[in-house]
Parts: sequence; C-alpha cells; structure tokens
Amino acid sequence: MELDTFLIIVYFTTFIILLFSGYPVGFVLGGVGFAFAFLGDILNAFGIEVDVNIQFLNFAVGRFFSAMTNITLVPVPLFIFMGIMLDRSGAATKLLQSLQLLFRKIPGGLAIAVALIGVILAATTGIIGASVVLLGTLALPQMLKSNYKKELALGTVVASGTLGILIPPSIMLLVMADQMMLSVPDLFMAAMIPGLLLASLYMLYIIVISLVKPEYAPTASSLLATGQTSSTYDILLSVIKNMMPPSVLILAVLGSIFFGIATPSEAAGVGALGALVIAICHGRLNLQTFKDACHETAKMTGFVFLLIFGAPCFALTLRGLGGDEVIEGLLRSIAGGQLSFVLFALIVVFILGFFLDWIEITVILIPLVLPIVLEMQIDIYWFAILVAVCLQTSFLTPPMGPALFYVQGIAPKDVTINHIYRGVIPYVALQLLAIVILLAYPQIVTWLPSVLGK
Repeated sequence: MELDTFLIIVYFTTFIILLFSGYPVGFVLGGVGFAFAFLGDILNAFGIEVDVNIQFLNFAVGRFFSAMTNITLVPVPLFIFMGIMLDRSGAATKLLQSLQLLFRKIPGGLAIAVALIGVILAATTGIIGASVVLLGTLALPQMLKSNYKKELALGTVVASGTLGILIPPSIMLLVMADQMMLSVPDLFMAAMIPGLLLASLYMLYIIVISLVKPEYAPTASSLLATGQTSSTYDILLSVIKNMMPPSVLILAVLGSIFFGIATPSEAAGVGALGALVIAICHGRLNLQTFKDACHETAKMTGFVFLLIFGAPCFALTLRGLGGDEVIEGLLRSIAGGQLSFVLFALIVVFILGFFLDWIEITVILIPLVLPIVLEMQIDIYWFAILVAVCLQTSFLTPPMGPALFYVQGIAPKDVTINHIYRGVIPYVALQLLAIVILLAYPQIVTWLPSVLGK
C-alpha cells in the first residue's frame, strides 16, 4: 500500500473516531485537517516526501474570510434570530391549539394539525430543534391522552418538526447555495413545491392510517382548550386570527424574495423585525427574552461559521493527500449516465445520514461531487433539491438523527427510543418516495424558478 493511500485511510478513520467522541464537528474538521497538515511537515522533515504541509491551511484562512464577506450567508443570523424570536413569541402555540380544536372530530385530526403547524413553523423558523421541541411539548401529551398509538404520535411530531430543513427560508439551503454557487432566491423557489409535496405525503399517510386503523388515531371530540368555546364558528375565527401573523410574515419574507422585491438579506431583516413585532403583539417581548434570543442567535451562527471554517481545513488537507482525486475517481468509475450517478450520490448521502448531520455532509460531500454534476450537465437545482430531501433523512435516521433525541428529551417516561425509531420509519419511507417522485418528475423542482425567476 502506498503511503498516500495509507494516510488517506488513517485520515478518514481519525475523523470518524473523533466525530463520535462528542467534540463539536467544526473543531473535529479543522483539528484533523491541521494535525495531518502538520504531520506532513514532520514527514517531509525526515525525508519522507508527501504532498501536504501546513502551508495548505493558508488557503483555508482565505476561504473563511471569503465566506465571512459572502453576501449569500448574510441572511443566516437574521433567519436564525427570526426563528428564535417567533418561538419565544407564543404565536405557534396559539395557532396549534386552534388547529387542534378545528380538527378534533376528524380521525387523525390532531396529527394533521401537527403536520400543518410543522409547515408554518418551517416557513417562519426553520430551526429544527425548536420546532420539534415545541410540537412535542404542546401536541404529544394531548395525542397520547387521546389514545393515539405512540409510534404515530412520535413519528408525526419528529417528521413535521424537520420540515424546516427543506421549506424556505431554510438555513441548509443557504449553506447549499454557498457551497454550490447557486442563486438563493432560485434555490428557495426550487425547494418550495417539493417541501409542500413532502408535507402533503405526511398528511395523506396520517389520513390513510387513521381510516385503515382507527385505533391508531381516534377522534378527540372532547378536546377543548381552556377558556375556549366549542362553537365551530368561534374556533374557525380563532384559527384565522392566529394564522394571520405568521402568514403575513411568510408573505413578507418569501414573497419579497420570489417576486424580486427584496434580496434574501433584506427579506431576512424584514423577517427579524416582523418576529419582534409579533412578540410585542403577544406580550412576550422583554429585555431578558431579547437578550436570550440574541445569545442563541450568536451561538448558532458561530456553530455554522465554525463548520464553514473547519471544512476547508479538512478538504484542503484531503486534497493535499490526494483524497479528492481518489473519491472523484471512485465516483466516476461507479457512475455511468446521469441517472445512475444521481442515484449513487443519493444512496451515499442517505447512508451518511445515519451517522452525520446535514451540515457535515453538505460541506464535505458537495464540493467533491459538484465538478462531476457540472461536467455531466445535470440540472444543478434539481440535484441540489434531491440532495436536500435526502439530507432531511439525517434528522430522522437512527442512530444519530438529532430530532429523535430532541423528542426523547421531552417525551413521557414510558416512551422508549424504540417507540421513536418505529415511529419515524414510515416517514423516512415517505421521504424516499418523495425522492422517487422528484426523480420521475424534475419539473416539480424546475417549474417555479422558471416562472418566477424570469
């Protein structure tokens, strides 16, 4: 075995071991890259010639400063702040309670309400942890109290809470746009219909399972929120009233981007301001809440940019070892035509999703496959959305799916991790079905950008 091949194997092995150690991924990426670049200097000093050295990381610094000044990533902290502030405002809580009342007599009505509020949270917050915890805290106890099967209740909460990874304004799409050099508005438009398609598949599954197996999702006609009337008219009025603030915010943010009224950065600023206004209207804004939201925003933004810095360190050292050529050669040898390459890439992403988070897969894998995608003249927006849908499974697939642990942390004591695993399996299957549909009908992705992008 050649030295470079041996070093590549050790490089990836070290990365995987440290990844499971619990250290922040950004530190692992940057640290492994730095350590092996330094090792290259040591080997060269002893007369063992390798092509990597510590000076490779000079380029990483340049890439980091380039990312810091990249206008594509400017909306990241603003969208994060918008999501956190909306979570604090209580608007989603009131809307979910209204929807629960509206659908209380329909089989599976509570689960459908959870899926609908998941779509709204996705379009206004996009923060997966907050969405899953909010839905789990508000809806899970009521679903279990209404004798929902645990697996259905848990799977619905987890899957609906992760819709924000795909439905704009998604932080993942912003990072993908940066990595793939794509237009943020066009990528947002490309993701909109697939995101709604996935949510529709969730709701269709809930309806079918509720009709086929009524014991899985009994009606909850006795469900009444404290202080509210059972009048259908009053409940409908409450839904409209509680739906207005997030709907106006969605229209202001996404509408201004889609119709070219504002740039993503400007729309993100409008969204952050709108979230503050909603918090004021709900009487939830005070100095402590504002400070907490700013602190959380800074922490999450720092995490994203730490990964954006660590990834080039890892990638440049890998390139110096010749690893990118090895991986690219492997991809070329396995892939035949466009469809076979896309399928192989999606299978790799799906498998990696069992162990890695979406952002590690995005910043490591995308730069490796992008040259082949461009060379094969594959529609890059279609490919990006296929990867995005596949990446959503990384939140749900055991053993490392973070959404599974979010819901486990707030679930009752009699809910086990096995209940959660079994609950998400149908939703992972629905995500794979969505990928098949998008493979068969690419126009689902390309139609909206072709109409509004002109």
